[in-house]
Amino acid sequence: MSRRYTGWLVAGLAAIALPLAAAAEETFTARLSWVPIGGAERNDVAGQGTATASLSGAKLSIEGRYDGLPAPATGAKLHEGVATGARGRGLAIAELHVTGGTSGTLTGDLRLDAEQIAALKAGRLYVQIYSEKGVPPDHDTLWGWLLR
Repeated sequence: MSRRYTGWLVAGLAAIALPLAAAAEETFTARLSWVPIGGAERNDVAGQGTATASLSGAKLSIEGRYDGLPAPATGAKLHEGVATGARGRGLAIAELHVTGGTSGTLTGDLRLDAEQIAALKAGRLYVQIYSEKGVPPDHDTLWGWLLR
């Protein structure tokens, strides 16, 4: 094969592969808002935030911000619900890293299995932030569902 044809072949393959590689990463966003509360818990929940998750293959990278919590954040977790807006079994898929007190950031990088990827694409994964003063028993404060 001549160099000229080889060059065109490589350029053609690159033109096909680059859009496919770019399309392989999917983005999901969440609006973090109050967890469900009763009247007695009104003073234990406050704040808001956002989170963005990028899925590339099986790797999920999450970044977010929050502010206005009623007390300093103690942690954040990624959970799977039974449906969008409905909690699951309560088991966390992953712990996320939080920085800051009543305002700050959350981050996390993890690998998902095939079932978890399907749950993410179906809108069943959510981020939950915990604070020193949240809804008992685990002091959850904000949550948000990762959606396309």
